[in-house]
Amino acid sequence: MSIPKISALIATAGKRPEMLRKTVQAMFDQDYPGHLEVVVVFDYVEIDDLSDLTVPQNRSLVTAVNHHSKGLAGGRNTGLDLASGELIGFCDDDDFWYPQRLSAQLALWEKHPEAIAISSWIKVRTDGKDVVRSGPERVTFEDLLVSRQFQIHPSTTLFKRADLVDTNRIGPVDEDLPAAYGEDYDLALRAARLGDIFSVTEPGALILWDRPSFFSGHWESMAGGLTYILQKFPEFERQPKGLARIAGQIAFAHAALGNRKDAFAYARSALTRDPKQLRAWAALVVSTGLIKPQTLLELVNKTGRGL
Repeated sequence: MSIPKISALIATAGKRPEMLRKTVQAMFDQDYPGHLEVVVVFDYVEIDDLSDLTVPQNRSLVTAVNHHSKGLAGGRNTGLDLASGELIGFCDDDDFWYPQRLSAQLALWEKHPEAIAISSWIKVRTDGKDVVRSGPERVTFEDLLVSRQFQIHPSTTLFKRADLVDTNRIGPVDEDLPAAYGEDYDLALRAARLGDIFSVTEPGALILWDRPSFFSGHWESMAGGLTYILQKFPEFERQPKGLARIAGQIAFAHAALGNRKDAFAYARSALTRDPKQLRAWAALVVSTGLIKPQTLLELVNKTGRGL
């Protein structure tokens, strides 16, 4: 693979200006010798032009307002519209790329040109400690049906722009997903339908979990987004444990909302397919009122693993 131009896309609500600057600076500091374009999209708020940052040679910075639907998905698609790079990398406005991230991924892509996308491991900072989330070098569509493969994170995955703008290939970020919950998983599933995703077997980014997530406590978004994904990918039916995993998450969200009937229904669906599905059991416990859902979620997050 030649040295392609890469566009790094950040969608932001503009609420974390200092972190945003650190995120952009980490991109500027990449050891990648090619051109890196950083596109920052502000979600229907005033643009911060980031003019206090020094843009190094072989780097460029574009700031714009979201002109798609309000929210993360629309912001990322606006960035995709503006991007001029051959390759696209998304990043949250409070995650930080390690300097070798892009060069290591391009080297792996050259080794495996058949890859549909290239990711890397991540390092999660939670409860004052760093936890490396690792995984296999090669992930298939079936692997993603069984397990979320959390190391394939939106802040560490590279795609070909041509695949993202073509609705007959991967296509853009799905703006119909309720509250954009699970948009990264949806994108990974669509990509893996076309080919395998390879990962660099070392962390490519630092992911901060020692601050509240946008989705923390947004149980309606979780239930709606995951239900949408189950309906969108009927292939889950051939992977009972994978379907049970998501049904367990939906059950937990309904339990947190106090929707006991729906919580029990999804928990039953999950446990029928996988009696060891802990999320479903957790949903039943939360439904009894013995523990608050946020308390349980925080305990899980401290391990560096999400719900």
